[in-house]
Amino acid sequence: MSIILAMKHYPFYRVYRDFKACFERDPAARTPLGVLEVLFLYPGFHAILLYRFAHVLQLLRIPFIPRLISQIARFLTGVEIHPGAKIGPGIFIDHGMGVVIGETTEIGENATIYQGVTLGGTGKERGKRHPTLGNSVVVGVGAKVLGNIRIGDHVKIGGGSVVIHPVPDNCTVVGVPAEIVRIDGKRPEEIDLEHGDLPDPVKELKNRVLELQKEVEQIEAQHKGQQQKKSGNE
Repeated sequence: MSIILAMKHYPFYRVYRDFKACFERDPAARTPLGVLEVLFLYPGFHAILLYRFAHVLQLLRIPFIPRLISQIARFLTGVEIHPGAKIGPGIFIDHGMGVVIGETTEIGENATIYQGVTLGGTGKERGKRHPTLGNSVVVGVGAKVLGNIRIGDHVKIGGGSVVIHPVPDNCTVVGVPAEIVRIDGKRPEEIDLEHGDLPDPVKELKNRVLELQKEVEQIEAQHKGQQQKKSGNE
């Protein structure tokens, strides 16, 4: 057991876990030529591979080269990962184009990140200014997680959401700004929250505004009727 725990800190073990994650979380990789496809055709895996190498150089305090590698990876894959970020094993970046992971970002094991995701900062503050993600976090298409906040284990972030506040474990968040819509797998409406089937708080708010508008129109109509009736009596 101690040997396995020690191996988690070695880059080659992490690369193996990253490679394995492609097959665990992408049905398209489960083909007779899946190994070749992942090795040659998966930009998300290529970006992580280059990041692992750049991160080791960053830990060795080698100047310039780690950032150069990250920019080369960005040019080749569309994924920008700062070499200073700390990323656990088993990460899967699906497609990858437009993903940005900041310098002080920390990501636990078995994360899944879709295209267009930003794990960024909110200002010019120094020190820890990027988010910390727990284990088995799923970040949907185009989602933004901003600032020095913690996202708990087994959290799902809906596509297009903007997360600016901490999120506890086992939650699903969605919206701009993101709100918790499910905790420990349960919520009042009991909707099955898949990555592509998340509730829309903006639409719900719009519907509520329309309802309030109808109520106001009814009150105005009643008031107008009373005024006309009063004028007729006079």
